[in-house]
Amino acid sequence: MSIPSVSFPDGFSSASSLNRDCACLSVDHAALQTALEEGGAEMYGEIMQTRPHLFSNTVVFVGEPCMLRMAELIRAIEAVVALPAYQERVLDYAPAIARRPVAAQSVFQGYDFHLEAAGPRLIEINTNAGGALLNARLARAQRDCCGPMAAILPRQQGESAEEAFVAMFREEWRRARADVPLKTIAIVDRVPQEQYMAPEFELFRQLFEANGIAARIADPADLVWDGVALNCRGEKIDLVYNRLTDFALEAPENAALRAAYEADGVVLTPHPRAHALYADKRNLVLLSNEAMLAELGVDAATRALLLSGVPRTLLVADESPESLWQERRRWFFKPAAGFGSRAAYRGDKLTKRVFEEIVQGNYIAQEIVPPSERRVAHHEGARDMKLDLRCYVYGGEVQLTAARLYQGQTTNFRTPGGGFASVLVVPV
Repeated sequence: MSIPSVSFPDGFSSASSLNRDCACLSVDHAALQTALEEGGAEMYGEIMQTRPHLFSNTVVFVGEPCMLRMAELIRAIEAVVALPAYQERVLDYAPAIARRPVAAQSVFQGYDFHLEAAGPRLIEINTNAGGALLNARLARAQRDCCGPMAAILPRQQGESAEEAFVAMFREEWRRARADVPLKTIAIVDRVPQEQYMAPEFELFRQLFEANGIAARIADPADLVWDGVALNCRGEKIDLVYNRLTDFALEAPENAALRAAYEADGVVLTPHPRAHALYADKRNLVLLSNEAMLAELGVDAATRALLLSGVPRTLLVADESPESLWQERRRWFFKPAAGFGSRAAYRGDKLTKRVFEEIVQGNYIAQEIVPPSERRVAHHEGARDMKLDLRCYVYGGEVQLTAARLYQGQTTNFRTPGGGFASVLVVPV
C-alpha cells in the first residue's frame, strides 16, 4: 500500500489573511430561505427563531493545498482501514454486532480537521456526521460581496453535492441488494422532532421524495420487525438512514432495528461495523503510532503522512496517571465511544476529581491542536471565532467540505455569529 504525497506550498497564509481581514457578511438570506423551502415546508423562519446560530453569515477561506492534503489524509486512512490486520485489531475491542460483515460502506463519514500553518490535523472521524444537506443548501445562498469572493465563489457546488448524496444512498442499496428497486427510506433518530438537526431530516425526506423514493422520519419506537421485513407505521422499509448515536444498537428501544439489521432484513447506513472501523476514538491511537502502523504493514510514506496529519493519541488506561496529570495541559481527553463534545475535556481545564473519573473510564488523550480563527462581523464589533473543517466523505471521496465557527471549548452552535459556514477555496 502506497499513498502518493502532494506538495504543500504556502497556501495557508493567503487564506489566513482573508479569514482575518475579509469580514464579509456573504449569506443572502432571501436565497437561503428559497433554498431551504423549495420542497414546500416553511422552515426558514422556524430555524432562525429556534436555531439562530445554526448558520453563520460569513464564509471560511481555505487554501487549495489544505484541501488537497485533507483529501490525501482521508485516502491514506481509508487504505489503512481496508487492511485485514487493521480490521482484526480494532474489531477485537469492538461490540460483537460490529463484527458482522456488511456490504454497505456507510454514508456521510465525517472527517473533522483543525488547520495549522503546517497543514490540516485530523481531530476525529464520525460515522453519522450531520449537516451535509444543510451545508449544501447554504452553499446556494452565498453572494460575492467583495473582490476575493467574486473570484472564488463559482467553486462552491451545492447542487452537485445533493446529486451526489442521492447517488450515494442508491449505491448503498445497490451494494446490498443489486438491481432490486429502492422504494422506501426511513430517517431514524430518537424523538426526531426534538433533535437539533430536525430541519435536516425534513430536507432529506423531501430530497428522497423528489427523487422517487418514499421517505419517512421515524423514532425507533415506530419500527416493527416481523421476522421478514422492517415496518414503519405499517409500511415496509427498505433502507434506514441511521442518525442514532447508539452506535451498537444496544438500547432496548432499538431492538427492532437491531433484529432487522442482524437478519439482513434492512439496509442500515451508517452501521455498527463502520463506527468500529472508523469512529471509535481508540483507533486514533493506531493511526498516530508509527510502530503500530508498521506492524500493520503500512508503508513508510503513508506512515509519515499519517503522523504529520493525525495528532498523537494515547489510551489513558495504558499510561501513568501521574504523568498524564503532570502533562495534562498538552492533552484533550475524550471518551473512546463518545460523539460530539460530550464528556470531553481540555487538560488545562481539568479538576483533579474529573481527571480521576477519566482515569477510571474508557478515555483517550489526544495532543491538543489549537483551531485556527475567522474574524466575523457582529453588531458589537468584529470578533474572532474558532473554526474547524468537516469533510463529508463516501467511499474515500470528499463530497462536500464545510466549516463550523464557534467560541468556547468545542463546537456548540450557540455563539452569535457562529454556526455552519460555507468553505471557499483559495487557489495558490
